[in-house]
Amino acid sequence: MTIPISGARVLLTGASGGIGDAIARELHGRGATVVVSGRRAELLDALREELGPRIECAPADLAKAKEVDGLVAAAGAVDVLVANAGLPASGPYDGFTVDEIDRALMVNLRAPIQLTRALAPAMVGRGKGQLVYISSISGKIATSGASLYSATKFGLRGYAFGVGRDLTGSGVGASCVFPGFISDAGMFADTGLETPPGIGTSKPEEVVAAVVKAIERGPSEIDVAPAFVRASAKLSGIAPNLVAGISTRLGGEKFAGEFGKRQQDKQ
Repeated sequence: MTIPISGARVLLTGASGGIGDAIARELHGRGATVVVSGRRAELLDALREELGPRIECAPADLAKAKEVDGLVAAAGAVDVLVANAGLPASGPYDGFTVDEIDRALMVNLRAPIQLTRALAPAMVGRGKGQLVYISSISGKIATSGASLYSATKFGLRGYAFGVGRDLTGSGVGASCVFPGFISDAGMFADTGLETPPGIGTSKPEEVVAAVVKAIERGPSEIDVAPAFVRASAKLSGIAPNLVAGISTRLGGEKFAGEFGKRQQDKQ
């Protein structure tokens, strides 16, 4: 259940900045035709002008159901879906408006589900394809100040694994990538914060490499984080309160509060 990147047609959401831009460049450089999607059409156009052929622009706001449908039509017959778009949804459980909750659920969870429903059957009909979902370590470790974000990312993890089981034997695979804090690009980098002691960061290139691995080799899950964070993610599955306690002692609650404040304008 893998597919060569060269010659593949890829739909990449969340391509108008941060890690999405890096993923688009790598896949294009490896010979794929990349349909880049995001809310900021001008950045997508700039990417197409810079990279030239094999970049197609399909602007869409995934918080709007009609635009998700329009994106499916614009993407056409894709071989690979990389569902990378996401909102930070950071803050305490009672710190969101109804619209902010709905928007986070739409972008982080509903859109990948709807895109899969619309695109995967044709992949199955052709007997090949790969679905790649960008979740987060917060989809394995729930902390204070990130309940809504974790809900969407835990949900995406469950969906990716279930879809993978549904597709067993079809020639189409499903992989989920779990980045931790990423330096230089993306949500965390935008805040200008430093991680709590001992946590550390990974580079955007590591996320890009995980996406390439997901497409070419098809593992069900790939963690992109320093060793301590990866170990914590595994431990959280059997002892979540223990991991939460360790996070608190490392200053995780204070960090989460400041992170949420700095992401408030991106909800």
